[in-house]
Amino acid sequence: MSGKYYNELSVGQKIKHSNGRTVTEMDNIMFSMLTMNSQPLHSNEDFASKTQFGQRIVNGIFTLGLVTGLTVSELTEGTIVANLGYERVVHPNPLFHGETVYAETEVLEMRESKSKPNVGIVRLKHWGKKPDGTVVVEFERTVMFLKKE
Repeated sequence: MSGKYYNELSVGQKIKHSNGRTVTEMDNIMFSMLTMNSQPLHSNEDFASKTQFGQRIVNGIFTLGLVTGLTVSELTEGTIVANLGYERVVHPNPLFHGETVYAETEVLEMRESKSKPNVGIVRLKHWGKKPDGTVVVEFERTVMFLKKE
C-alpha cells in the first residue's frame, strides 16, 4: 500500500498529489442523476446558459468526492481505519465539463487516540485546484490513521 501511516505525517506537512482528473459531462450527469440531484445547473444547458456561469457546472458533491479520491493513493490507501468527518467545505469557483482538477493537502493537527493505541487522529486540509491554481473546492477532513508498527 502506498498510503502514509500516522507516524509518517507531521503538522505543517504539505502534499501536492500527482494524479489529476479531467471531469467529463458524463461524470457530472451520471453523478447528479444517481444522487437524485435535479438541479438544472448540472443537467440543463439551456437553463445554465442563462445563469452567471453561462454553462452547466459540475456538481459540488462530486467535486468534493473526486478531490478526496485524488488524495487516496499518496495519503490514505490501506493506512486508515476511517474518515471521521468533513468540515468547512467551500466552493469558491465553479468547475466545468472538460476541466482538470488536482489535489493538495496540508496536515493541520495530529493527536494520539485516547482509546486505541494503534491509531492517531489527523485533521487535514484539502484543496481542489485547476491547473492555473484556481480553487474549486477546499475543505477539512478528520481521519483515523493506523500507526506503523
